[in-house]
Amino acid sequence: MQIGYKLSSEGFGPKELIRQAVRAEQAGFDFVEMSDHFHPWLDVQGHSPFTWTVFGAIAARTDRVGLATGVTCPTVRYHPAIIAQAAATLAIVSDGRFTLGVGAGERLNEHVVGQGFPGVRGRHERLREALEIIRLLWSGGYQSYEGRHLQLEDARIFDLPDRLPAIVVAASGPASVAIATELGDGLFATEPKPDLVRDYQRGGGAGPRYAEVALAWAPDEEQAVRAAWQTSRWSVTGWKVMSELPNPVNFDAASRTVTEADIRQQFAVGPDPETHVAAVRTYVDAGFDHLVLQNAGPDPDGFLDFYRDTLADRLRALG
Repeated sequence: MQIGYKLSSEGFGPKELIRQAVRAEQAGFDFVEMSDHFHPWLDVQGHSPFTWTVFGAIAARTDRVGLATGVTCPTVRYHPAIIAQAAATLAIVSDGRFTLGVGAGERLNEHVVGQGFPGVRGRHERLREALEIIRLLWSGGYQSYEGRHLQLEDARIFDLPDRLPAIVVAASGPASVAIATELGDGLFATEPKPDLVRDYQRGGGAGPRYAEVALAWAPDEEQAVRAAWQTSRWSVTGWKVMSELPNPVNFDAASRTVTEADIRQQFAVGPDPETHVAAVRTYVDAGFDHLVLQNAGPDPDGFLDFYRDTLADRLRALG
């Protein structure tokens, strides 16, 4: 089992994210994961730097810790050829530490280029084509592709790493699990659903299974709950909302009815390590083996110290 630290690109600026990644390596995390957003979920979060630039700087400032996008959408805001090139370059400059996490995207980030945002079926069709294009470009030489939605014309990536990055595909149901099984090297999820792992493995998937675990650490439980409510209440709305709303103001409106009681149900909160161990255990029991700790508490340095001194050994014992 590997344990990762979620870098909140919506909550912190680029230099702070780099600093936290260095500290996460020092605290003993196996990898850091960062989302690839154009907008934050809520205006109060206040940030959304360019993930690929930040990861390049992190690669230069760290030696051991793995890097993973969690996740990027290679279909609308980006053409998959750009992601294929970016991922290959990052794999080289990180000495093989990069994992490409991909997903079908959210309107929040993809509508900004004015190309619209398709329904679920269209998103999955585009993701399939995007992964085929990325694999094609990574095979070397000049390549062309003519899909229903995406095209590639006489393109070649000149700098390819000796070892290609693993592609981990975000899944929430049978259709996306099938894409992960057929075109990915691993599975990515945000809920402890055993059926996702079961369907992935029954379909022949044998790669790593990533999952994000929602935590909110603070020395005081009430402080942790308040911080999570302020910055992360959007996550309680569920995927059908999260994938469709276009701007932070919409998420603010959609999450106004979220209560602190809802936060307590969604997040492991407070200073008690056993609370956080129990939350992680549900994902381990569901079959996930790469657990990403997503801390919504108010003090990232306090959480990193808490992980190093109190939580790490307990979590590793679960594996």
